[in-house]
Amino acid sequence: MRGTIYLVDDDPEFSGAAQRLLELAGYHVQSFPSAERLLAQQLHRNRVDCILLDVRLPAITGPDLQQQLIAQNVELPIIFLSGYEDIPITVRTIKSGAEDFLRKPVTAEILLSTIERAIDKHKTSQQRREEKAIHRTNAAKLTPRERDVFERVVEGKLNKQIANEFGSTVRTIKAHRQRVMEKMQARSLAELVLMAEQLKPS
Repeated sequence: MRGTIYLVDDDPEFSGAAQRLLELAGYHVQSFPSAERLLAQQLHRNRVDCILLDVRLPAITGPDLQQQLIAQNVELPIIFLSGYEDIPITVRTIKSGAEDFLRKPVTAEILLSTIERAIDKHKTSQQRREEKAIHRTNAAKLTPRERDVFERVVEGKLNKQIANEFGSTVRTIKAHRQRVMEKMQARSLAELVLMAEQLKPS
């Protein structure tokens, strides 16, 4: 199974064809004829990899649903589908975080490649967020002096330079540095520098 896709479209002909295509490609697909039906799902608990979302839906439109999901902190890649060219809506949905905006009819090749790209991108960003959370937790374990040493080490300063700045011995700085490496779970200086970059406010 390549992943689970939620397809939200009120056109049964398109929805049926798209579901057959995606299932043949190895995806598990759940179809919904309206945004309300999708909102009834517990998206936080269900394992979903991507949402295919029609723009023009009855009652709650696709872009409105996108805003509701954002308000609920549901972070899933959304690919919009529309039978009409609407530049303002395209711009608005992309700026709000949509992965892509496809015009119907869409070829099987474009649809599948867009979904695959969206899922891969989402998994990568999710992994980065998880890594960042771990680094934050580890950084919180550092003492104030260890944090000072951490900051100067990732700036490229040598142990001797840090010792002179703090009025300490090189041996003491080496001990602090070793504890920083252990607490941050860094295997090398390069890895420690990358961690520091990830910890910077975005």
